[in-house]
Amino acid sequence: MNKFILIVLLFSVSILNAQDLNSFFEKTDGFLNTYVDNGKVAYSEIHKNQSDLDEILTMAKSISVKKSDAKIYQAFWINAYNISVIKGIIDNYPMKSPLDKAGFFDKTKHNIAGESIALNTIENKKLRAQFGDARFHFVLVCGAVGCPPLINKAYLPNTLEAQLQKQTEVALNNPNFIKIKKNKIELSEIFKWYKEDFVKTGSEIDYINSFRTKKIASKSKVSYYTYNWTINKQ
Repeated sequence: MNKFILIVLLFSVSILNAQDLNSFFEKTDGFLNTYVDNGKVAYSEIHKNQSDLDEILTMAKSISVKKSDAKIYQAFWINAYNISVIKGIIDNYPMKSPLDKAGFFDKTKHNIAGESIALNTIENKKLRAQFGDARFHFVLVCGAVGCPPLINKAYLPNTLEAQLQKQTEVALNNPNFIKIKKNKIELSEIFKWYKEDFVKTGSEIDYINSFRTKKIASKSKVSYYTYNWTINKQ
């Protein structure tokens, strides 16, 4: 193939992928704005008309993102995870909990970015293993009440850092998420399941305090309350 033609083709593919990616973010933003309110999802409404959800996931199938473009990569996979959780619930609706479907997180596959991939693989291999940012736990929403809340907008490359910071602060200052009782503190089981993510430079309390307005006593006794797997529906 003529070298010039090859360059033109590669450039054209790059432009088309950028357009698809922008459309993915735009459509995801509109979808979440329509169907998410105060962290709760209108699953029954989505179930009645799945065209918007299907359109987003169709776009996601062929999009290509590179780890070297970190913010684009992270924003894409965070949104892809959250939208795929919604798709998984819709495919099995009505359901009381995502755990009602065996293998919801580790066996069910979603076609994203040219891969057939499970939710746990997105979380653990595409994001946690690549970047080591514990704030991912406060933006990846598993479809349950026990999760940090799903926001009604897409995570975007140019706002991602501020969004990660804000959602972590929202979760860790929420008395229903971090439960303080005198000299005791009860944490979400997220802190037990992924403890290694939160103790890299200190204790769990040190990590939490780095985002809190009102600090927790460092000698507080830590325990974990039972995760609420009830579906986060409106």
